[in-house]
Amino acid sequence: MSERPESHAKLARYAWIVIVATLFVVLWGALVRATGSGAGCGSHWPLCNGEVVPQAETVATTIEFTHRVTSGFSVLMVVWLTIWTYRVFRKGHPARPAAMWSLIFMLGEAAIGAALVLLSLVADNTSIARAWWMGVHLVNTFLLFGALTLTAYWAGGGRRIYIRGQGMFAWLLVAAFALTLFTGMSGAIAALGDTLFPASSLQEGLRQDFSPDAHPLTRLRVFHPFIAVVTAAFLLHAAGRMRLRPGAKRWATALHLTVLAQITLGVINLMLLAPVWMQLIHLFVADMLWIFLVLASAASLATVPDSTPADSPELARAA
Repeated sequence: MSERPESHAKLARYAWIVIVATLFVVLWGALVRATGSGAGCGSHWPLCNGEVVPQAETVATTIEFTHRVTSGFSVLMVVWLTIWTYRVFRKGHPARPAAMWSLIFMLGEAAIGAALVLLSLVADNTSIARAWWMGVHLVNTFLLFGALTLTAYWAGGGRRIYIRGQGMFAWLLVAAFALTLFTGMSGAIAALGDTLFPASSLQEGLRQDFSPDAHPLTRLRVFHPFIAVVTAAFLLHAAGRMRLRPGAKRWATALHLTVLAQITLGVINLMLLAPVWMQLIHLFVADMLWIFLVLASAASLATVPDSTPADSPELARAA
């Protein structure tokens, strides 16, 4: 077990590399969904069309198999991150449980991906069950990024967080996370609706959404813009509050700017009728928004509340 500062720095850099690699895997997974390539390996898992290395006869097979291979490497990277974190830090360090949760959520990603394939909830499947699975997938992905971000943050010397004594500020952050998760779920369902029921014009898309015979997925996607606007307004307020906390200004500012960028991209995505490339950019910025929210919240909660006695165990541990 090592407690040398250089080992901490190396681990923190590796944790950020894992985050970047995971971002790539997530975006490639979105490409699988947006191009209808989820059935590129048939209903086989973990094999692809019954083979370890399939003959890529179609583009869909190439896209899906690439996603599986990169996902496998991502799992191995998180496994090593967890082992390394437990070797570097002593028992009680917050990076340890963060790394373990990263591994749990990464395995959850693999399990959800396998379930989608084995249950045939891919390609042209238009069931409501698929929409719910997409929502669950999005939540697990966000939680994975949250755990990975905290691992990198604490491995790099980030301070512990304090929940007790934060008062309404803690509830403000709880609401911010809950709204962001809900918005992400609605966005995942909206993206699925855009893929399965594309429109040739904005007017046609609105007719699809409000038609009495519309598929439930098209009806659900109409709510996402309204949910996103409400959440954006709340996050801007929360970012303003976090900016006042010592050490949280830069992350809160990054969150503020990312929220504004995401709203702008959402409008562009709607006007362009959600092309694949725009969906990927929109998802990338959503993931970055979540990462900045985690970092800003962690930095904000690292402030010891004024009500904490000077000789309290919490303050002693912080020192």
